[in-house]
Amino acid sequence: MELKMELNSLKDAFDRVAKKQRLSSSKTQEVVDQIVQEIEKAIEMVQSTTIDYKSILAELKIKLHEMAPHSQLEGTQKELNMALSKYPKALEKALNPDISKAYRNIEFDSHTVNQIIASHFYRQGLFDVGDCFINEAGDAEAAAAMRSLLQEMYQILEAIKSRNLEPALEWAVKNSDKLKENGSDLLLRLHHLQFVKILQKGSRDEALKYARTNFASFAGNHMAEIQKLMGCLLYSDRLQESPYAYLLSPTNWDIVAEELTRQFCNLLGQSYESPLSVTIAAGVQGLPPLLKFMTVMAGKKQEWQSMKQLPVPVELDKEFQFHSVFVCPVSKEQSTDDNPPMLMSCGHVLCKQSVNKMSKNSSKTFKCPYCPTDIDAARCRQLNF
Repeated sequence: MELKMELNSLKDAFDRVAKKQRLSSSKTQEVVDQIVQEIEKAIEMVQSTTIDYKSILAELKIKLHEMAPHSQLEGTQKELNMALSKYPKALEKALNPDISKAYRNIEFDSHTVNQIIASHFYRQGLFDVGDCFINEAGDAEAAAAMRSLLQEMYQILEAIKSRNLEPALEWAVKNSDKLKENGSDLLLRLHHLQFVKILQKGSRDEALKYARTNFASFAGNHMAEIQKLMGCLLYSDRLQESPYAYLLSPTNWDIVAEELTRQFCNLLGQSYESPLSVTIAAGVQGLPPLLKFMTVMAGKKQEWQSMKQLPVPVELDKEFQFHSVFVCPVSKEQSTDDNPPMLMSCGHVLCKQSVNKMSKNSSKTFKCPYCPTDIDAARCRQLNF
């Protein structure tokens, strides 16, 4: 939200500069037109009269002096220059290029990082780029196994773009049990598209034969959808003008491609979104408050390096919130590895330090802050989210 506000502020500043530039340009054109008009009048008089041209030029000089073009342009140009001088400062303030201030000396597993980066390229179908990166990183094993699997997925998706469902159907049939366990109806959706594709060609008998062969196993849970598809048979020669025209929408293919990607990654134990993309997007949101904090704490960089928790709240959108966060209702602090959440016998939860404090280091029982139950610290169990 804060980043969005800053970007909106930048856009407003840019719009002001653009507006001043348009006004200045318009005023300049107006003055130039006036000058050209006076010069053309003078030329016409020189060519059409016997009056001494010197007097005509002298009169032109007086008119141009009275027009004062420099004075007319000075105001708008000054406003434009002021707006232009402020905009770079706004850019520098909002888009601070020096992000190193928020950097912490953390040891990274270079093998894992290389694997994430290479997998990102492979997900996009950029296999040559991914191979080049792996070779230059000198980590040939980083994504070798993942490469062949993601290449299979990419080839299936490319086939779907070409309206060829055979590779996708073959993969879905091979993994049908796992897809069923995940609650995915991908196989039915693929058969659905193939059925409509056959029907589009006007092959009613072939479509009916395909339906009898492939839809029977789905009848128990998807009868309504299958009945709609059967209704399409009545309009095989004019499906585009039928009540089922929506089945021809290209969006249906996009939805199936997305579901296939999701399920393929799921069976590989990978997230649907590229981990690299998610990390960068979350970093874009989280970096501004950290940079502001470091600006304030400029003289205390060493403290930042030694902190176990973020020193300021960093709000991320829901798509970047993957783990539950527990805040102790007594201490108002988030749980950590050293101060984990503890489940009490009554079912309520406090952090370990609060339990120790209230029980005087397990030397006595205490009452739960939420209910009248007497709590024995020894019976509290660590809770893992």
